[in-house]
Amino acid sequence: ADEIARDATRPGQAGYEGIVNLFGPAATTADGGLHRRRLREIVFADAAMREKLEALIHPLVRDEIRRFIAQVNYPYCLVTIPLLLETGATENIDRVLVVDAPEQTQIARARDRDQATKESIAQIMQAQLTRERRRARADEVIDNSGDLDALRRQVKELHNKYLRLAA
Repeated sequence: ADEIARDATRPGQAGYEGIVNLFGPAATTADGGLHRRRLREIVFADAAMREKLEALIHPLVRDEIRRFIAQVNYPYCLVTIPLLLETGATENIDRVLVVDAPEQTQIARARDRDQATKESIAQIMQAQLTRERRRARADEVIDNSGDLDALRRQVKELHNKYLRLAA
């Protein structure tokens, strides 16, 4: 879903035009791309703006996910939607898989990945379901707090389970 959203918000795409109309020139960088960090800061500080952005982008993403799923020719398909449970976009989803790690691990990874401040990460996490609520709504949970070998074992077990379910 994140990749689809990025594609839908590239210059010349409908999502890009909508964002520029919604946020004005502050939404763009000097080279004409979206200033994603600034947008993230705005929408996670202002729930109304976040809702407007979601109302613009989520339908574009959902439509593309539907098109993708319709073309899949495999026993099962995983769709990665970071805010699946928060947005209620489960209409084409048979099972919910949550990849989980303790909050401190999530914060450290987000800080390393995005070079974000603790405050901005906290704002983002406040807009999400709590870890406990995500886990409670999941059909399956992968624990991503261990090493890569442990993660691989869980993924292999889950793959086999999904193959059995698809049969």
